[in-house]
Amino acid sequence: MKKIFLYTLVFLSMLACSSEDTQPLLNITSPSAFVINGESSTISVVDLASDATNTIKLNKTSNGHSSHSTNDEIHFPHHIYLSPDGTKLSIGVPGVDLTEGHTGTHETKGKILIVDAITGQVISNTELNKPNHNSIFSPDGKELWTTSMEHDGKALVFDAQTMILKNSIAVGSEPAEVTFSANGKYAFTANGESNDVSVIDIQTKKVLKTITVGAEPVGAWTGVDGNMYVDNEMGQSVSIINVDKLEVTETINLGFTPGYVAYNQALNEMWVSNAGQSFVYYFVRENNIWKKHGSIQTGLDAHAIAFSKDWKTAYVTNQKNLTVSIVDVVNHKKIKDISVGQKPNGIVLKY
Repeated sequence: MKKIFLYTLVFLSMLACSSEDTQPLLNITSPSAFVINGESSTISVVDLASDATNTIKLNKTSNGHSSHSTNDEIHFPHHIYLSPDGTKLSIGVPGVDLTEGHTGTHETKGKILIVDAITGQVISNTELNKPNHNSIFSPDGKELWTTSMEHDGKALVFDAQTMILKNSIAVGSEPAEVTFSANGKYAFTANGESNDVSVIDIQTKKVLKTITVGAEPVGAWTGVDGNMYVDNEMGQSVSIINVDKLEVTETINLGFTPGYVAYNQALNEMWVSNAGQSFVYYFVRENNIWKKHGSIQTGLDAHAIAFSKDWKTAYVTNQKNLTVSIVDVVNHKKIKDISVGQKPNGIVLKY
C-alpha cells in the first residue's frame, strides 16, 4: 500500500513538472503580428484587431531551471518568417546579439527554429555550424534557406519537412539575411564583409551574379515593385537592385545608419528605419529619384517594418524600447505603442 502511494506521488509530481515545462497550446486563428524578442527568447503574438498580446516562450523552464539541454536552448532569436501556407514560422537563431552589429565571424552555433503558427509549439530545432541571420521558407514552401555567417560564406538549403541539408552554396563573405525576389525566381544574400549581394537561381541553386553594393549590406529586402532594397549599414545608404536587370539602378545616400528598408506599394514610398535612433524616414519619387520627405517618431532603435495587407498600417519594432509602434501610413503618424519582450527585432504578419 505504501509503495502504491509513493508511486502515485512520483507520478503526480512528474505530471506537474511536465505541465510546467510545456508551452500552453494556443489557438491563433485571428490576424496577428508575430514579434521575435531577441533578449527574452520569446515571440509576442499581437492580435491585429484588438492589440491583445500573448507570449510564446521558446525556452521552457520549471522552477527557474531550463528543461532543455544546453544544445536545445534558444539564445537571441533574430528574424522571423511565415510559411506560404501560413501554418509555420521559421526563425533564425544566431546565438549572439546582432542588435549590436553584424560584422566579424562569431564562434557561436546558429539554429533554425520551426514553430507552429496556430498552437505556438516548437516543431523542430536544427543546429548549424556557424551563426545565421534568418531562416526563410522558399516560395513553394518545400525548402528552408539560411546563411552561414563566416568568411567563406554559404547559403544553406534544407528540406522543410525533414530538415536534411540539401545544398551548400558558396556566396560572399559574412552573409547576413537571405531573401527572395517577389517573382519567386531568385534568392539574394547580403554579404556584409565583401560588400556585395549574391544572386542565386532558386531552381538550379547556382550563383548567377555577384552585385557590388555599399559598405556592410545586411539585407536585400523584397519590394513588390520588382526591386530589392539593400540597406548598407556602414555605407549609410540604400542600393536598389532591379530584379529583371540584376543590377543596381540607384543608390540613395541617407546620412544615417539604416536598420531596415520596406517598400509601400499603395503610396509608392520607401520607408527606412534609423538604427539606434527613434525614427522611420519615408521617401517618395521626385524626378525619377527617391527623395526624403519626412520622419515618423517610433521608439528607440527602430528596426523591422511590416505593412498591413491594405498598406494603410505599419508595424515597427523598437529594439531598445520593448515596444512595437503602430503607424498610420497615410498620415505618417504613430497611433500607439504596444509593449512586447526585450529587444524585439523581427516581425511578420499573418492573416
